[in-house]
Amino acid sequence: MAREPLSRERVLRAAVELADGSGLDAVSMRGLAQVLGVVPMALYKHVANKDELLDGMVDAVIGEFEAPDPALDWPDAVRARLLSARRAVLRHAWARRAIESRTRRTPAVLGYMDAVVGTFRRGGLSVDLTHHVMHALGNRIWGFSPELFDAPADPSAPPPPAEQQRATAEEFARRFPHVLEIATAATGGDLSAVGGGCDEQFEFEFALDLLLDGVARLHGRGWRSA
Repeated sequence: MAREPLSRERVLRAAVELADGSGLDAVSMRGLAQVLGVVPMALYKHVANKDELLDGMVDAVIGEFEAPDPALDWPDAVRARLLSARRAVLRHAWARRAIESRTRRTPAVLGYMDAVVGTFRRGGLSVDLTHHVMHALGNRIWGFSPELFDAPADPSAPPPPAEQQRATAEEFARRFPHVLEIATAATGGDLSAVGGGCDEQFEFEFALDLLLDGVARLHGRGWRSA
């Protein structure tokens, strides 16, 4: 059977599969060439460099985002669009890092941003309010939230001894009582679980709903920036 000819689509598909299986750091022009069974120079006919390759990989993920049902009102349409983006990003563990690393806005990136803005505008929101809402949403339009802490504890590490936990709790109670309240509530009192991370899906949807409810109230009041 004849091998599928090399094309930009095939190169990007292989790059996505390589990142899915081995992580983003495994994606290089040389490594990708080995996967495809070609010499590295053959790739440069389809992607100019590593940056263009990563741009194309991000575009491929964006291509998995689903458009909402046109019958939905604007809050539900935005919510559906962003949750679809989140599902796609969760399917590709490397995608968040790749999206955050991109500095060039490709047509696919701009097209998706335009679709999100257009949903607000079709809902009657002013250009002024929509501008500020997009800032408030930030990376949530791509399906992920900024994290409170970027480096959670290693979940495989053994919990500290009970005596150390008590000492930590006493120190926190003295110096950071409100942080301790949150940590205790979040872990059900088991402070050894602190740093293990929260329910990211719940936190994403909670923040998204909070933002959209607030936007709807501002829109209803005819809000304008100073």
